[in-house]
Amino acid sequence: MGRALIVNQATTSAASGLAALEARLQQDLAWLELPAKSWVPPRMADDQPVLDVAVIGGGQAGMAAAVSLLHLGINAVIYDQSPAGFEGPWATTARMETLRSPKKLTGPALGFAALTFRAWFEAQFGLEAWEALDKIPRLQWMDYLRWYRKVMALDVRNDHRIELIQPRADGLVELHVVVPSGKSVVLARRVVLATGRDGLGGALVPSLAESLPRALWAHSSDAMDYGKLAGKRVGVIGAGSSAMDSAGTALESGAERVDILIRRTELPRINKGKGSGNPGLTAGHVNLPDEWKWRIRHYVNVQQVPPPSGSVQRVSKFSNVRFIFGAPIERVDVIAGKGSDSLRVRTPRGVFDLDFLIFSTGFRVDWTVRPEFAVIAPHIRTWRARYMPPPGEEDAELSDSPDLGQAFEFRQKQPGGLPGLERIHCFCYPATITHGTLSGDIPAISDGAQRLAQGIASLLYGEDVDTHYRNLQAYAEPELIGDEWTPSEPTAEEREGLKR
Repeated sequence: MGRALIVNQATTSAASGLAALEARLQQDLAWLELPAKSWVPPRMADDQPVLDVAVIGGGQAGMAAAVSLLHLGINAVIYDQSPAGFEGPWATTARMETLRSPKKLTGPALGFAALTFRAWFEAQFGLEAWEALDKIPRLQWMDYLRWYRKVMALDVRNDHRIELIQPRADGLVELHVVVPSGKSVVLARRVVLATGRDGLGGALVPSLAESLPRALWAHSSDAMDYGKLAGKRVGVIGAGSSAMDSAGTALESGAERVDILIRRTELPRINKGKGSGNPGLTAGHVNLPDEWKWRIRHYVNVQQVPPPSGSVQRVSKFSNVRFIFGAPIERVDVIAGKGSDSLRVRTPRGVFDLDFLIFSTGFRVDWTVRPEFAVIAPHIRTWRARYMPPPGEEDAELSDSPDLGQAFEFRQKQPGGLPGLERIHCFCYPATITHGTLSGDIPAISDGAQRLAQGIASLLYGEDVDTHYRNLQAYAEPELIGDEWTPSEPTAEEREGLKR
């Protein structure tokens, strides 16, 4: 009885603390007159209202973008194919125990102290708990994002999958949407792709995987029940964070053995991206010469980002795991079995018999795996057309990335090839080579969202400048009524001065 009373008191205290935080946040917004009043001229087409901006993706990037737009007086609606509360990877395909970013980063708070994870956490659990916290638990970050959506009153349409994106000649973009009840078409003046790490493609797997039975392998980003790996020999290809997350989850799920097959001779130990992060790079990357943009991003790619220490320790505490270095995959054969097939993986370090293989090999820009991009993909200009790197600095990830404008907008490969393509904005990971790491990762997501929103505001205003000018001419609210002063006459002497 006493324990139940303590739990109830803690729950009540957390609820009251959160309510006070929410009240403070609303007061902050009110003092700043946010969100701004809508100013974009309403438009109708095909007998339906046209959205100012449609944001595809309701994760942290999509929500930060929508809030930034709303604060500038631009209406934004978010579409996400996931059920409510499961947007992004955090409660679905992500398998780390905690976030990799330091807890002190403010993420999508957009400069509002009361909107930070820390404020949300302390309101419920107190300062002492915050000080004791090492890194943010993954599922707790998802709880925070759910709260973020609620307190910012965002219009998120869940279970809405975008089937096709079609720019039109009349300055609109058609979104063909699939919902549980059927299909519909939405019209928007601008579309923001906030579609995450694999935002313009999908998983990167070696070509040898194509000949393997799909039941015997997965990519680390796949939605999968790791419980099916219990009692099995599992191989993990890769050495990054997702490799450690997959290996750790497999081990915790009862895998008989996990072999981590690593191409390198040792794990990278220094996170070069973390060491280079500062406000100068955040604001200045977009304006660097192409050769410097390429040089910086290629260097980070080559050096690779090491997995967090905690992720490696999560794996290495198991006695049935092996880190096999210098073991690039040369060949994989399917071995027929009585009950089920298995895999024989050949590397320079040896041959490994496995029941299941997990490729933790990253992502790629690949328009062919995203049918919704079928219309726009052939017309998008990439960095392959923009910049030729020096010999030895070739980088497929960077070459395949889109060459974007100042507002993250796509550019046409051939001018006039697809009018309206520039109305689609790429606010996901492949924007990194053009804008820096502003479009997905926690550290600078607010900076990116605000740059995106300001750019879209500028473009929308320019398109309607004639309307805004007419509104300026028609504006007739008097500042002065006319009775605020009494006209005075010059003195006789002052009038006489006119005659001299």
